[in-house]
Amino acid sequence: MTHIARRGVCLVLAAPSGTGKSTVARALRAREPGLAVSVSVTTRAPRPGERDGIDYFFRSPTAFEAMVAAGEMLEWAQVLGRDSYGTPRGPVEAALAAGRDMIFDIDWQGFRSLRAALPGDVVGVYLLPPSLAALRVRLHARGGDVAAEVDRRMALARAEMAHCAEFDHVVVNDVLETTVASVAAVLAAARAATARLVGLADFVGGLGG
Repeated sequence: MTHIARRGVCLVLAAPSGTGKSTVARALRAREPGLAVSVSVTTRAPRPGERDGIDYFFRSPTAFEAMVAAGEMLEWAQVLGRDSYGTPRGPVEAALAAGRDMIFDIDWQGFRSLRAALPGDVVGVYLLPPSLAALRVRLHARGGDVAAEVDRRMALARAEMAHCAEFDHVVVNDVLETTVASVAAVLAAARAATARLVGLADFVGGLGG
């Protein structure tokens, strides 16, 4: 297949908890094997089975703060006033320059920060549940959460969904196959954006006559 040299895409998937974002991301990666996952930096301790550089880059709070101060994070946040998470700049910029695409699992605040850090390289898709009733059923189906926790997550979901209009695209995650196809179409369009085709002039010049 003929290719035009291009810059990579940062594809952000965001959604309220329980909307099925992780399932959509896994299905999309199975369909798009060249789509890499951004590995975040965190100050929390590794859980059993987690590997540094694969699941997360595990760093001490001091090392994390030094990375932030040095401008080595594209975006970062502290979660629940405890552990910090962030997106390292180096691997992402290297992937973009090499024409590789990356998928990000971050919230609307992270999306806003990432877009500010990499203008023109970030495409955001916000996944909505088909209804709040369906979302509540999904949260209950996870098991382990008491009613009060489900209520808390529902309230948080309402607050998060208020930011969906900040994203480039919104997809209702009702039927998984349809959702994945829609997100794949967004990715395909982003890859073909004229501004991203750094090799377009050379390609057209070499077509011959």
